[in-house]
Amino acid sequence: MLTVDTQFSSQLNQLLEVAWQHKPEVQHQYAIIVPCYNEEKRFAYNEFKNFALAHPEVLLCLVNDGSKDRTLAVLRGLQTECPANVSVLNMEKNGGKAEAVRQGMLSVYRNFESKLIGFLDADLATVPEEWLQMAKFKESYPQYGAIVGSRIQRLGAAINRDDSRSFASKMIKKIIKTILKTNFQDTQCGAKIFQRNLVPFLFKAPFQTPWLFDVEIFLRLQEKFGKTSLQRGVLEYPLLQWTEVGDSRLKLKDTIRIPLQLLGLYHHYHIKSKPKSFYSIQSKKILIQPV
Repeated sequence: MLTVDTQFSSQLNQLLEVAWQHKPEVQHQYAIIVPCYNEEKRFAYNEFKNFALAHPEVLLCLVNDGSKDRTLAVLRGLQTECPANVSVLNMEKNGGKAEAVRQGMLSVYRNFESKLIGFLDADLATVPEEWLQMAKFKESYPQYGAIVGSRIQRLGAAINRDDSRSFASKMIKKIIKTILKTNFQDTQCGAKIFQRNLVPFLFKAPFQTPWLFDVEIFLRLQEKFGKTSLQRGVLEYPLLQWTEVGDSRLKLKDTIRIPLQLLGLYHHYHIKSKPKSFYSIQSKKILIQPV
């Protein structure tokens, strides 16, 4: 195996990024951000490659979140094989999933004209083919500004999820519903899609928490467009398949941190938030504008 020294590798990455930014523009109607951290051995290379080749209308923005292994090289390899619709964004330092998603969303917004932009977990708990189905379904309902995957277990769906949820998990779900003031079935699914015009509002500022940024996205929607914005502007999409990867059960430390973080979000967005200005009230129209 050839070994490339760190300095040359860094220069190569910079050249690739410059080349991508100056390549002839390709029209991508959809864009998927995939945050990646230490995915060298787990990254579903062939699955992403086959999807990219089969769907040139979809841009895959792979974000290397300061990985300590050879994840960046793996992502660059996929970019080399599918240069028309695979982009790699390299973050030198690990910022966490929330920041990786945020940077990816902003990068796509600034550099491409995709009308629907969203994200997906690298473990492919939700496959990109179903993400694309979600996007096309949303196009039939332009009155919604966002569509989010929902892991509802039902007849005909292959939702492989642990049913034995702990008391803490159920309580956290109730707290989230209370904070959002809506009957959201699943806020934490990793598959979400937004209209292009919502990206600056939702992703401009860093998130307050590393793991609850999904909840924070919806709180920002409410802060910008009003308390009823979720009911009017967000569509839950029941997934046909979803596979739990690894152990996603709450750890003891999480049962303490997450409720406290949720209370912090409630204080930040409901108590400290300023009264809406005339501009904010008028901008509610943006949420339901078709793409």
